[in-house]
Amino acid sequence: MIRLTVLYNLAEGADEGEYIKWRLSSHKEYVNSMPAVQRSDFCRIDESWPEGVGPTFRFQTIVDWPDRATYERAFLNEKAQADLRENLKKLGDHLFLVSEVLSSD
Repeated sequence: MIRLTVLYNLAEGADEGEYIKWRLSSHKEYVNSMPAVQRSDFCRIDESWPEGVGPTFRFQTIVDWPDRATYERAFLNEKAQADLRENLKKLGDHLFLVSEVLSSD
């Protein structure tokens, strides 16, 4: 399984409540409509560890696909990347991680 994890903050001056509303409605539908998405999660990061170290990012999105080829067809195509460039305007600092899930319980 291939997992895309996106850690991010909102752009300076963005309204967090409005962003969450958008992310839980039309953008959730968009992510889940990508070909072969097995699961997606959207999280607000409230804490980090170890104690006393604040979280670097405020939000996390995780999307799973069954294999790398499916991920590449769904996420790396021109349309998805054009949509991503537009959506990145809502974000400040961000980090995209692509992982191969080797074990899942």
